[in-house]
Amino acid sequence: MRTDADAPLILPPLKAIQAFEQTARFSNVARAAEVLDLTPSAVSHQLAKLEAMIGRQLFVRAARGVTLTPVGEQYLKEVSGVLHSLAVATERAASDVSLDCLRLHSAPSFGLLWLMPRLEAFRASNPDIQINLSCSYESLHFSRDKIDVDIRHGTANWPSYEVRTVQNETFAVLASPKLLAQCPIRSASDLLDCDLVLSEATLLKWPQWFAQHGLARPEKPYALSFDRSYMSLEAASHGLGFALESTLLAKKYLAAGSLVEVAPEALSAPVAAHHLVFPKAHSSFPRVRRFLEWMESELGQGFAY
Repeated sequence: MRTDADAPLILPPLKAIQAFEQTARFSNVARAAEVLDLTPSAVSHQLAKLEAMIGRQLFVRAARGVTLTPVGEQYLKEVSGVLHSLAVATERAASDVSLDCLRLHSAPSFGLLWLMPRLEAFRASNPDIQINLSCSYESLHFSRDKIDVDIRHGTANWPSYEVRTVQNETFAVLASPKLLAQCPIRSASDLLDCDLVLSEATLLKWPQWFAQHGLARPEKPYALSFDRSYMSLEAASHGLGFALESTLLAKKYLAAGSLVEVAPEALSAPVAAHHLVFPKAHSSFPRVRRFLEWMESELGQGFAY
C-alpha cells in the first residue's frame, strides 16, 4: 500500500530557485537576468511560477525594482545555502578527494596586514589544508566564486549569512615618532592644523572623528588620501601625516615602533569594521570550523554574533 512517505518530494525547478536568489540579491529583475544569461521576461516567468507553486507572494514589485516580502525573506534564508551546497557537492565529486582547499576572500588591507603574516602559523597547525586567498572590496558570490569564508569590511548587514564580527577593534590617531616630536598633540583640536592622511574606505573618517570631538572638519586640505588602509599606514609610517586607522591592522607598525598611538585613551574610538561572513552550511565543513577556531585563537577573543 502506497503511503504519503512514498510520494516523491515536490521540488521547485532549479531555474526558478536561481531566478529567485539572483533577483533577491540585486533587488532587480534585469540585473538578475544579466547574471543568469536570460531575458528579464524569462526571469519574471520563473518567479511567477515559483510564487504560484508556493501560493504566496515573494516580491513586491515597484518601478525601481523589487523588494522581498516577509515570506520572501524567510524563504531566502532557508534556500540560500541549497544552491551552494549543490555546487560544493558537484565540485567535490569532480575533484581529487585527497585535497582539502580552504578558499578565503578578504578585504585587501586585512588580508595583507593581518591575515597574510599569520598564514604560516595556520599552515603549521593545519598542514593538510591548502589555502587559496583572494583580496578585493567586492562582496563575492559564494557559489559562483567558490568562496568558503569572506572577511568583509563594513557595516554588518548580511541577513542571509552567518556573520562573526571581530571584536574590540579600535581606530586611533597614528603617527611616526619623528612627526609626533615635531607636532606634539595634546587634544583633538591640535590636529586641525596638522598634515592628515585620509583613508577613504574606512568606516570612521576624519570628518566624523572631528565631529565626535565637537569640532568642524579642518579647512586645510588633506596631505594625502588613499583608498586602501595599508597605503595610509605606510604613508604615516614615513612621516607624511597623521592617520586615523585601525590598530588591529597597524599591529606590525606599532610593534616595530614606526607608528605610535597619539593620546590613545582620549583620541581612540571602538569600531566593528571586519566580519567573517559565510553561508550557514559552511559551518559544517571541517576546514571552515578549524579556520574559525584558529582565528579566535589568533585574535585572543571570541567573535560577536
